[in-house]
Amino acid sequence: MDNDNDVSTLNGLIKTTLDSVKGYEDAAEDSENGSLASNFGGFANERRQVAALLQAEVRRLGGNPEDDSSFAAAAHRAFMNIKQAVVSRDDKAIVEEVERGEDYLKEKYAEALRDNDLAPSTRAVIEEANRSVLAGHDKASALKHSLADR
Repeated sequence: MDNDNDVSTLNGLIKTTLDSVKGYEDAAEDSENGSLASNFGGFANERRQVAALLQAEVRRLGGNPEDDSSFAAAAHRAFMNIKQAVVSRDDKAIVEEVERGEDYLKEKYAEALRDNDLAPSTRAVIEEANRSVLAGHDKASALKHSLADR
């Protein structure tokens, strides 16, 4: 059975997920707001778990999982904008960039799930990872709305 499509799809998601980990780690490290830094650290940990889940599936399929972020193109821009917002010390701007990054990640997972050629087991792993991504997106959105109320 040819697993190339599944491995390629999973590795693309791993890279994007690791990009988000890196963005959150940078934001947590640079944030002077302890509450935000804690939230970003939690987001990074959740994303690390998602990446590990996807990496395990790539190994199960006999592939070589990505283990580094791409920091290329759109994902890099989305998560570097977080860092730029952190430098400006604007909590609302930081959280808006986090939500923008989450939107990008959510779309990447949705795109993968539209692939009708995925094996059922691979689709199940991506769906499980996507649940975490959607929950993270909802948390980022709630964080944004809590700051908007200030």
